[in-house]
This record gives sequence, C-alpha cells and structure tokens, in this order.
Amino acid sequence: MSELICHNQYQNLDRIKHIVAIGGGHGLGRLMSALSFMKERFTGIVTTTDNGGSTGRIRLNHGGIAWGDLRNCLNQIITEPSTASALFEYRFSGNGELAGHNLGNLMLKALENMHIRPVEAVNLVRELLRVKSHIIPMSESPVHLAAVLQSGASIVGEVSIDNLAELPKSIFLIPLVPTTPEAIKALKQADIILFGPGSFLTSILPPILLPEVIDVLKQSQAKKIFIDNLGVEQSPAANLTLSQRIQWIHHTVDKAIIDGAIVSTSAVDFCEDLNIKVIARPLHASDICYRHDRTLLSKAIDDLVGELFL
Repeated sequence: MSELICHNQYQNLDRIKHIVAIGGGHGLGRLMSALSFMKERFTGIVTTTDNGGSTGRIRLNHGGIAWGDLRNCLNQIITEPSTASALFEYRFSGNGELAGHNLGNLMLKALENMHIRPVEAVNLVRELLRVKSHIIPMSESPVHLAAVLQSGASIVGEVSIDNLAELPKSIFLIPLVPTTPEAIKALKQADIILFGPGSFLTSILPPILLPEVIDVLKQSQAKKIFIDNLGVEQSPAANLTLSQRIQWIHHTVDKAIIDGAIVSTSAVDFCEDLNIKVIARPLHASDICYRHDRTLLSKAIDDLVGELFL
C-alpha cells in the first residue's frame, strides 16, 4: 500500500486543534512523519536521555543534552527531501575522530555551545528544513536515565538499561531536571496525547518521569492513546505484555490515564482488563516489517480518535 499521506481522508483528526506525541528515536520520528499533514497542530516531545552512538560520544566528551532523537525526528518529518535534509543527516565514515558522527548532531551541539536555547536551536533547524510541526526536547538540561535492578543495585545510561537481561524494578532520571516550558504548554493545550511507538523503557517513559509532566497528565482532559510496537524489542521490555506496558505508564503517573491503544493484528493481548478502546489491524510497512506504514497508522489514529470522541 502506498504511504502517500492524503490528509483529506482524516475527518476526525481534521477537527483536532492540537495533538501531542511523547517518545523518541525512530518511533516518534515515524509517527511525526505519518501525521506531518497536521503541521503546526502537531507537537512532538522528545526524550533527551540517549547515551549511545554519535550522541553518546558527544555527551561523553563535551557534555550537554542528547541531540540524536531530536535530529531523527526532524529528519523523518521532512516530506520532500532536499540538499539541506541530506546535509543534516550526513554521517561521517572512515576511521578518524569524526567517523560515525552525524553532522546534524554536531550542528545542534554547536548551537548549544553558542548558548542558544535547545528549543531555539531546534527551531532554527526546523526553519532550514521547512518543518512545520513543533519538536521540543523534554528538558533543556543534561539528564541520564537510570534503573534500579532486581538485586537493588543501580545502573546509569540508556545503553546499559537496554542491555539488561531482566526487567529493572524501576527507572528514574539523574538528575531530576525541569521540563521544557514549551512542552508543558503543549500538553496543556492538547486534545490528543500519543505515547509511542518506540523503545518502552528508554524512549516512551523518560518524559513521563518528570514531575511537571506527571502533574499535567493527571489533570489533562485530552484523550490519551498508546501505540504499540510492531517488532519485538531488543531490550528487557520485550518481556512486558501490552497490558503490562500500559499498567507501567499508569503506575508511573499514579493514575489510569490511557483511553485507547493501537496494535497490530498479530498482538495477542488486547487489554481487556484495562477497559480501554483498542484498534487492532495490519500496520506493517511494505519495505521494513517492524516499521509502521504511515498511511495505515494515521488512519488507525483517525479511527480511534473518532471512537474516543463519540
């Protein structure tokens, strides 16, 4: 099926004034690409705890926030590739100091070193790439994800958490940083809040560990939708059922907030015990099976929004 987004078919989303998605990396980028037709009415709140790859090397040597997931979302939401977008996503090869580094990460880090607010740095790149939707870091302060293990010991870093053999008891942020004000404003204005798809422990959960985000989610009247992954995670989160992941969100926020879920027809757990609306249908892209087809995903979101607002 073609992934060309024709927004005229999304009657329910056309009536939504503001939609917010929480997550990171490839999952949130794919979602933002699918809903790019919503333009200024769509905001992505992006996890900034990554410590792997090019981002991890930059943080280790120069400090600062994690730029990789923000860069990924910016690049994926581009509907018409350009020289500017190719430059932003360029990755150095070879064996030198620049090998493996992404130019977009370095550009954003340079703006940070120039004492440009991270939100403004992202906005400058949005203008360069002609991206209409808003992309906001969960915090503008450096922060790492940490976990308490079943043994009671603690570890720090997304990479270490993803490599665990078993689920941690809990996860937390070091240090507990303030939420970006623009993120709080977007959440307060939202009619729909989306969680996922993406790595559950290391992409979806970090922003909702922030106390200010928790407070807003508790009070928000927005309809809240969880979007499940298509592939099995290569992390301890693979041991969680769909219901358990949603329950983990509820435990983190200390309130049952999820109103609906979007899952593949291959899912065997339909959250009957949680009393939420679930849409299960084929969602796989034709080229990469673990990625969502943009058209199928946006149609599923539109249909579920229609059901939730009946």
